[in-house]
Amino acid sequence: MKNKVILVIGLNLILFILMHWIVSMDFSPTQEKSMLEALRGKYGEKYVSSVDHSKFEILQKEFATPQEVTRACISCHTERHKEVMKSNHWKWEREEYIEGRGVTYAGKNNLLNNFCIGSSGNEKACAKCHIGFDFEATPDFYMKAENVDCMVCHDNSSEYMKGGGMAGLPAAQVNLTKVAQSVSRPANANCGACHFFSGGGNNVKHGDLEAALLDCSKDVDVHMASEGTSMACVDCHTADKHIIKGKLFSLSSEDANRATCRECHGALPHEKDVLNTHTAKVACQTCHIPVYAKENATKMYWDWSTAGRLKEGKPFHLEDSMGNHSYMSAKGSFVWEKNVKPEYVWFNGTADHYILGDKVDTLGPIQVNRLNGSFADGKIIPVKVHRGRQPYDPVNQLLIQPFVYSKKKGEGAYWKDFDWVKASEVGMSEANLPFSGEVTFPETEMYWPLNHMVAPADQSLGCSDCHVRSGSRLAGLSGFYMPGRDGGGWLDEAGTWVLLFTVIGVSAHALSRIIMHFNSK
Repeated sequence: MKNKVILVIGLNLILFILMHWIVSMDFSPTQEKSMLEALRGKYGEKYVSSVDHSKFEILQKEFATPQEVTRACISCHTERHKEVMKSNHWKWEREEYIEGRGVTYAGKNNLLNNFCIGSSGNEKACAKCHIGFDFEATPDFYMKAENVDCMVCHDNSSEYMKGGGMAGLPAAQVNLTKVAQSVSRPANANCGACHFFSGGGNNVKHGDLEAALLDCSKDVDVHMASEGTSMACVDCHTADKHIIKGKLFSLSSEDANRATCRECHGALPHEKDVLNTHTAKVACQTCHIPVYAKENATKMYWDWSTAGRLKEGKPFHLEDSMGNHSYMSAKGSFVWEKNVKPEYVWFNGTADHYILGDKVDTLGPIQVNRLNGSFADGKIIPVKVHRGRQPYDPVNQLLIQPFVYSKKKGEGAYWKDFDWVKASEVGMSEANLPFSGEVTFPETEMYWPLNHMVAPADQSLGCSDCHVRSGSRLAGLSGFYMPGRDGGGWLDEAGTWVLLFTVIGVSAHALSRIIMHFNSK
């Protein structure tokens, strides 16, 4: 009897160990690791240009204007400017289908945000991030090939920069000849000049795009890490005839021409099937971007209603403990955060936006953009939600596009005159919209999907970050059942009783067999 018991226990122990080994083993480590090595080899190789523009005779001159540089560029690259002029980087809009609106032109020309609000009427300032010179939102401007700025994307001298309030023209100190002779494939600094500093400063808007990515560790971003593959923006954001892959859903609406993780990592990127099954409803970024704004803080709240305070008749500013502006007379109050945990939403790849002229009430926070999706058709993605208060016309029920930038006082620009009524009147007139003369400041929200600052695998989220009753990262998402997070009410109670009766039944059966064994002797 004793030997039989030992044998049964031993067999069960062996079975348990075998099952544990089967579940935990890696069936394809060689394939997985070889794929990663291939990617590291492909993207770790430093790009070397096959062309030295400093040897071109047409560039051996002193250029008086940036338009002269463009004319020199397109004398060789004869059709490239036509490609650029079809892009949203040039037109500041896309033709897209938006559910409920139909085919619509949407972009910086007619969309609002809850940062600097909008470009309409403020083009001279906003065009610091436009790929053109002497920008004006007029039909004839968009037809002038000589105003295409080739240098802003292709400069490799690290000296090119746009001038503030100069409608997209380069700063006066830029050596145009040196820049023209240095052009090559766009580097990270070219993309970052606009995308890192949008909103008025480093990491203001995105939270996951900032200057630290130019030279960072793997802890900040595994793809762009200097000691790793040191990938370039254009490795993922490739271009076909100057139409760049990837879309910013604060501006774009359609699920098309997106840059995705699976293009490199495949549809089944994990060694364990249980993780691969998650990808049906969970975006890669959800687990692999546990926090953002890792190096420098990002702006989380902007309250325009407090703007306009002066000290001794002059504008002033205050700074927080991290050295960021917490108040500016021209812009109001800010809240900044660092190492921020994302919020999470369902997203099916499509979005909607507040377009200039949309009527909207203030019963809840106004959604400046909306990411569409649900459990039925979307995936869980991480987002930065930027909240704020911005000017609104309560009579016409319109968000206001104020006129904010001018070089001199008296023209109604808020940053000079600090008069909301006048700034709103001029701005709405520029946008061909009515203004009642009243200005209030409702709460607004804007959603920014997170795609950068990907953490190393050992820093990604684990099961206990989501599948827990208290403190789940996904506590705010509803409409589906998540094991470990959600209770089943009577079903949980029934399961408990079933388990209890099972244990009692098995124990009773074992006890009866033991009693019968001894009684049989």
